[in-house]
Amino acid sequence: MTPLGFNLAEVTRMIEVARALPSHVEPIFLVHDTGFDHLVDAAGFRRVPGSPSLSPAQQAQAIAADQGHTWRHPFTRERVAHRVVTERRAIRRLGAGAVLHGTNPTSPISARAERVPLVYPVPYAWSAPMLAGQRPLPLAMERGAGRVVNRLLSPLAGRLATRVPGLLPRSFREVAAEHGVRLRGLFDLLGADITLLTCLEEELDGAELPAGHHAVGPIFAHLDAPVPASVEELAAGPRPLVYMAFGSSGSRRLALRALAAVAGEEIEVIAPLRQYLRPEDHSRVPPNVHLTDLLPAHSLGGVVDAAILHGGQGTVQTATATGVPFIGIGQSAEQRWNVDVCARDGHAVALASGDLKPGGRRLRRALRSVLDDPAYRERAREASVRYRAVDGAAGSARIITELLARQPRS
Repeated sequence: MTPLGFNLAEVTRMIEVARALPSHVEPIFLVHDTGFDHLVDAAGFRRVPGSPSLSPAQQAQAIAADQGHTWRHPFTRERVAHRVVTERRAIRRLGAGAVLHGTNPTSPISARAERVPLVYPVPYAWSAPMLAGQRPLPLAMERGAGRVVNRLLSPLAGRLATRVPGLLPRSFREVAAEHGVRLRGLFDLLGADITLLTCLEEELDGAELPAGHHAVGPIFAHLDAPVPASVEELAAGPRPLVYMAFGSSGSRRLALRALAAVAGEEIEVIAPLRQYLRPEDHSRVPPNVHLTDLLPAHSLGGVVDAAILHGGQGTVQTATATGVPFIGIGQSAEQRWNVDVCARDGHAVALASGDLKPGGRRLRRALRSVLDDPAYRERAREASVRYRAVDGAAGSARIITELLARQPRS
């Protein structure tokens, strides 16, 4: 298992699948980058050494590239080459029957070079059917001129990403060729032998899935930690309690704008946002905001009244599964898609980053709607029933186990 170590959703998704595997299948992790890699150790899984980690600045650059904010990325030819060699050695040494990767960009090269099946749990928005243009990917906010942009450019963007080799960084193309692997386009880093779509079938809107694609259901973190007593005390208080979290792909600017927007509101806010703030920012945190460490969000159903999220699939699925209506501020096309699915279903409000200024009036209006309109809570409750009925980790484990059973014994 090779999750991207600085991406919370990818690390926890791998952990949930690992927990669901039967006892005769041993999950072994190789994590190059620090950030949330310690959660693998805390979960008690075996880990083998990876290559040197990206620095915090390089991780931020990788996230910015993923969100389409820059073409620059930290994956130099030397770094890609080192990681592929490290992964190939681990695959051979462990006798791996499959490679399960969590958007670790070198795994598609090393697994194919070793001729080991590649399995990829991935949001529908980054899958072959979506990128092939069956559905418009929200490149822009789905309102006003953004709707026109999405209808006109989304199919073109998907086709370019899957078919134009020039959009694939040269470092990956060159290293892949040295290992006998041909990469034809960006999709070859997003495709796999088995693609596990981490969504409900209803979210596909009837799209036909190619061979090797399975809608397994939601997979999100179940952190092994209690809800802090301070959070329970706030929940028992007279004011609504709101959970604010931006995962591993938020930013200092987003955090500060969101904090400023809720200042003075008649609510209490619990916010695991310390990672984004500088020491001098703490004086700007409003009195009604309570900074926390990483929280077991899956245990907050019935504790919090609403959430303000960045739109990452992990946070969105956690809120949905626990019946918490939310406001989603998508930072990328994939995150906007995640939020839009829930907004159409009536248990979320979709906003853009720009809606947090001036003064965050749109965010405050949306928050009052989510808190005061019982329709949001009712739709959230209905969605949680559908989500709890499907175990994406168990479905993934079943498919992986069946795949391993078909592999020839060495």
